[in-house]
Amino acid sequence: MENPPSEPVPVVPDVLEHGHSSDGQKLTSDRRLYMQLQTFTGCNDSEACIDFIKNQPWDAVVYQDAADPWGLGLLLMHTDPEFFVSQVFPALKNSPFSALTRHNNGNLFARSYSIGYESDLEHTLVNRPRSRALNPEYPWVVWYPLRRTGAFAKLTKREKMKILGEHGTIGRAWGDKNLAHDIRLASFGMDRDDNDFVVALVGDQLLPLSKIVEVMRGTVQTSTYIEKLGPFFVGKVVYQSAL
Repeated sequence: MENPPSEPVPVVPDVLEHGHSSDGQKLTSDRRLYMQLQTFTGCNDSEACIDFIKNQPWDAVVYQDAADPWGLGLLLMHTDPEFFVSQVFPALKNSPFSALTRHNNGNLFARSYSIGYESDLEHTLVNRPRSRALNPEYPWVVWYPLRRTGAFAKLTKREKMKILGEHGTIGRAWGDKNLAHDIRLASFGMDRDDNDFVVALVGDQLLPLSKIVEVMRGTVQTSTYIEKLGPFFVGKVVYQSAL
């Protein structure tokens, strides 16, 4: 018989995001930002695709794939997942994007989430990921999914927070110097490859984004508790809707 988890698995359903105010009051929210990255190749006329997106009332980013001259990435975001199915997909089927070849292994769909200590849930769940994706000062991006091992899930909350704290310390140091900023999303049950999370690193230059991935390889979480990382999409912004 397998050993039971160190922390009990919740039995009572809970679909809210949680935080704490500065005076210790518990906070909850049912708002999240859903983000979807679709990647394409076979594009000979990127301006047609960009013009199409410019004419849509969407929060959107178009990236030039840094590894593919004919490659584009399209990032869309909304607080209602119905937006993608009811508005985006019918429009894309009648757009220049319909002539492109879609990468099935380079598409990501995930949602923002809270850890539990945040004092401003609207900022954490909606405003921060949106503003980082649409910030014209951050033209470079590295997107990738990841899945943790089952062993991580069996750790106690205290052990998990210590491991994640190492990542957080590194991330804040790079963010404080404006070298790299992250967008952290959860993809449980939303990813066809069964990934747990989606991460984007954004910044003014590509090198710091590559270097922080290198530095993170030495952390306990990445070296011990990551089962799968990638595939990676590296892009440079060719269009961003306004903040």
